[in-house]
Amino acid sequence: MTATESQPSTDGWDMNHAGDAQWVPWGATGDARAKILGSADGYQVVLVEADAGYRGTPHAHAYAEFFYLVDGRIRNQGEALDAGDGYAAAAGSTHEDFEALAPSTYLSIFRI
Repeated sequence: MTATESQPSTDGWDMNHAGDAQWVPWGATGDARAKILGSADGYQVVLVEADAGYRGTPHAHAYAEFFYLVDGRIRNQGEALDAGDGYAAAAGSTHEDFEALAPSTYLSIFRI
């Protein structure tokens, strides 16, 4: 950028560098951890690392949830997903089955 060009606005943006974000415990069993990479309008972008055997707690989705498996293998609602796979869960859907079948890294985008 030249001296006469202005920087794009970051108003309304929540950008975080993964190296600066702190890991926090994820789930009820202590075998996963997460970094919040951004928040806006009640939604969060979360990077999760889960050990093999990690199981999500059954719940209903009040809002849509989006998921992308970066690395590993998980089972979601009875279906095995591999690195590069993802899903979108509609508001009102129930999440009854989620397990890391191998050490896994994924992005989850959801509203709290």
